[in-house]
Amino acid sequence: MMLVMKNRTFVIIPNWNGEDQLAAAVDSVLSQSYRDFQLVIVDNGSSDASRDIIARYERQDARVSSVLRDKNYGYTGGVNPGFELAIKAGAAYAAPFNNDAIADKDWLKHLVAFLDTHKAYGIAACTILHDDGKTIDSTADQYTIWGIPFPRGRDEPASSRYNQDTTIFGASGGASMYRVSMLKKIGLLDQDFFAYYEDIDLSFRAQLAGYKVAFVPAAVVYHKQGQTTARLAKRQNNGRVATTFTTKQYMKNLPYILVKDMPVGLLLRVLPRFWLAYTLFFLKSFTEGRGGSAIKGVCLFWLRLPKKLWQRRGIQARRVVSIQYLWSIFVHDLPPNAHKLMKLRALWWKLTFRSRR
Repeated sequence: MMLVMKNRTFVIIPNWNGEDQLAAAVDSVLSQSYRDFQLVIVDNGSSDASRDIIARYERQDARVSSVLRDKNYGYTGGVNPGFELAIKAGAAYAAPFNNDAIADKDWLKHLVAFLDTHKAYGIAACTILHDDGKTIDSTADQYTIWGIPFPRGRDEPASSRYNQDTTIFGASGGASMYRVSMLKKIGLLDQDFFAYYEDIDLSFRAQLAGYKVAFVPAAVVYHKQGQTTARLAKRQNNGRVATTFTTKQYMKNLPYILVKDMPVGLLLRVLPRFWLAYTLFFLKSFTEGRGGSAIKGVCLFWLRLPKKLWQRRGIQARRVVSIQYLWSIFVHDLPPNAHKLMKLRALWWKLTFRSRR
């Protein structure tokens, strides 16, 4: 591994058995109009031809370097080594980028330009479209008063609808940019998340420490959603692996966010709603044959609860924003895709003769 230490920006591609898409992702990064970057590919113990592809790029372009890991450490373990190298190199910014994504040629230029001129912001999110360019994957992430996050605009037709609403709760880890000085202060991705919602946790910690998160609509990425879990299912010859893996991660990771990041003053408002949604999801998993995965996720959460409570002490000690500010940046509604919870809530309002305000 050879690193060029002069670059202001590090782009980090986590990879696990992504031979069919990795080259396209790398090519789109190397074709950026902004040139002052180092590309680090972190390979999580791939058994396919990924490492041959990585080695070829390292020979061809001095901007490419790699970290080769002995096994799959998840998304968090695929990004954190790149964050660490960016910190060690004294870079200004670090930008995770999925191995199943394609970046518009000006993606980096727009993100760097924004963070260069907006010092109060620690994270810049971008427009992530599905790979056909017709629908939205994410225009950054929202967090609800139910304790459930969601990607804003998912599956809506691609449009400029969100282009004016540029201060947001969080950024998708699939393609975003982080100020390295912020990472040094608040820490990296929490390895215990492994995959899913680790970006929400990092954005929450940034907000608590006083760093705002921006949505930069001109920075565009095209993403083939769900390819990593699809590869997991294919390798194990089991189409249900993807949903069971997601269920375990959901049950494990969502409570981590509340335990670590939610100030006491807001817990009493959020926890009852969250507990209802969490319990219903847990019960639903049994009706759909995913009960074992749900139990594993819950057990892992309780097993690591003492560690998360210890982490909470440091996170809350760094909080500089008011609970009123945090409450104002949460979405005061359910996620758009929580249709059954919406029906249940509507029934409750009807039974209690209550109308929505």
